[in-house]
Amino acid sequence: MRNWFAPRQTSTAGGSVRRSFKFLIRPTARQAAALTQCLEDHRQLYNAALEHRRTAYRKAGVTIRYGEQSAELKHIRADDPDGQARWSFSSQQATLRRLDKAFTAFFARVKAGRAPGFPRFKGKGRFDTVQWPKDGDGCRWDAQPGHPSATFVRLQGVGHVRVHRHRPLQGTVKTITVKREGDRWFVVLSCDDVLAEPLPATGAAVGIDLGVASLATTSDGEQLANPRHLTASADRLTTAQQALARKKRGSQRRRKAVARVAALHAKVRRQRLDHTHKAALALVRDYDVVVHEDLRIANMTRSASGTLSEPGRNVAQKSGLNRSILDAGWGVFLTILAHKAESAGRKLIAVNPANTSRACARCGHCAKENRVTQAEFACTACGHVAHADVNAAINILRTGLALRDAAEAA
Repeated sequence: MRNWFAPRQTSTAGGSVRRSFKFLIRPTARQAAALTQCLEDHRQLYNAALEHRRTAYRKAGVTIRYGEQSAELKHIRADDPDGQARWSFSSQQATLRRLDKAFTAFFARVKAGRAPGFPRFKGKGRFDTVQWPKDGDGCRWDAQPGHPSATFVRLQGVGHVRVHRHRPLQGTVKTITVKREGDRWFVVLSCDDVLAEPLPATGAAVGIDLGVASLATTSDGEQLANPRHLTASADRLTTAQQALARKKRGSQRRRKAVARVAALHAKVRRQRLDHTHKAALALVRDYDVVVHEDLRIANMTRSASGTLSEPGRNVAQKSGLNRSILDAGWGVFLTILAHKAESAGRKLIAVNPANTSRACARCGHCAKENRVTQAEFACTACGHVAHADVNAAINILRTGLALRDAAEAA
């Protein structure tokens, strides 16, 4: 039986947490070319390791594991002194671990009876990160501490890359990751021993119902706006994608068109993140306990197209709903809310969403007829009338508090 009580507390001892810090980096043209080649060589290493595993199992029934492939790295580097040998050994091990984690997740899905999703080869547009597992091993954060005005990160094979350090860094740097987003480069630092910043207790608890018309509706009746950033940029994206479709593959104009589309999507992503951070922070400041539905967003946004033999129904409507759910960014919102709740010392509880929108918050009567429209709730038993999302949020809060009390009494 699944445990729906999930407070998501991962603080380390001494009131500290692990946190990631993301900074824009400003490589020179030569450094940008080196970073691009670094990504390409790590992508080729990933694909070669995947092919090694596939071939060994298909032809000999042998399962290749991370330890064996890691041991082969020394020979690979020796045979390619001007290629793979240029980069950090530990970063290449991290790439092999990335593949190993993909296989571990694959076998876990098979065992659980879910869609397996066998690990796939990475195309050039599908491999945009390289990780260095330990600060000082092939990389160095703040590599020139004596510099009067700038921060640099040193990466083996690339050099000292300037960092736009827009906020102070906290804790101890453990891992360093370089990420490419469109034509921009970022460094992501995973830091341990970041001191938590608990907020004063408010004595209040709230349930939230995620939606499309509003990002979230609280049990107190407040609605957090859903700006629909993707919808707002739809016209510009359509124009940019149409221009991209007319360009010849491999041409310079096509590369510029691709960059234009990527830049528009990146802007939408930044807008969504900014709004999500503000909405999550408002909840964490006002409430000691936040209860939300434990949603399976990947299942909810699965395509309804079906197969040729069994085509789906209402495909266009389902496609529009999927787009609206993804534009709202529920998954990003819940992830950021969990991080902020952890740092502030708040409790986050995830509950089973079953029937929360059909049950009456006053008498408990549950029937699909209670939900008159998307926004209106009218109980057929007691006549209670309320906004449907507010009614659902009250049910979510009640369920979460009951789970919390049962867990504390056990």
